[in-house]
Amino acid sequence: MDWARFAQQMASMARDLLAQESVSATLERITASATELVDGCDAAGILVLHDTKVETLAPTDLLVIESDQLQQRLGEGPCFDAARSSLGERVFRIADLTSEHQRWPAYAPQAHALGVGSMMGFLLFTEEEDLGALNFYSRKPGAFTRASELAGLLLASHAAVAFSAARTHAQMERAVATRHVIGEAMGILMGRRRLDQEEAFGVLRRYSQENNIKLREVARMVCEQGNLP
Repeated sequence: MDWARFAQQMASMARDLLAQESVSATLERITASATELVDGCDAAGILVLHDTKVETLAPTDLLVIESDQLQQRLGEGPCFDAARSSLGERVFRIADLTSEHQRWPAYAPQAHALGVGSMMGFLLFTEEEDLGALNFYSRKPGAFTRASELAGLLLASHAAVAFSAARTHAQMERAVATRHVIGEAMGILMGRRRLDQEEAFGVLRRYSQENNIKLREVARMVCEQGNLP
C-alpha cells in the first residue's frame, strides 16, 4: 500500500465531498471513492436500517442491492449487523464468505451464490449519530487485507463527517424554505382575512391539526390557492 499516494487521494476526496451540492451526490462520491481508493474493492454501498427494513444508498453495482435485499429477507448478515451498532460490530472484514456459515448460516451461502467473495464494512458514525454502514464488496476471496481495512476505516471516517454535514445542510435548507413558505402564507391570510401575524399563524396551525396535514403543506396550499378551503 502506497500510503503517501493514498493520503493525497484522501485529501482530494475530502475536497470533492465538500463540493457536492446534495446528500445523494455526497453519498455517490463516497461509494465511488471506495472502489477507487481501496485495493480489492469491486463494489460499494451504504446500508441504512429502519427497524428491520433496509435502505441501500449510492450503490455502485447491482451486487450491493442484491446483498442488502438478501440480508433484509433473511434478517441476518454482516452489513445488517454493522448498521445495528448497538448489537453488532463497528468494523468487520470477511476474508472468505464461504467460511462464515456459523455466524450467518442463511446469508453466507446465498451471498456467495450472488458472487460475493469477500467483504468489509464500517459503521458510519459521529459523536451525535449513527448514519448506517459503508460496505465494500469483492468478487474474489481474500481480496481485503489488513491494509485494506485500515484504508477503508480512514475513508469511512471522512465519509461519516461529510454525510452528517451534507444532511445537516439539507435539513437547514428545508427549514429555511419552510419558514419562507409559512411566512408567505401568513401574509396572504393577513391580507385576505384582515388578521394580525399571530392570528394568521393560528389559522394555519388549527387547519394543520384538524386535518392532520403538516404545517408546511398547509402553507403551500395557501400560497398555491390564495386561501384555505
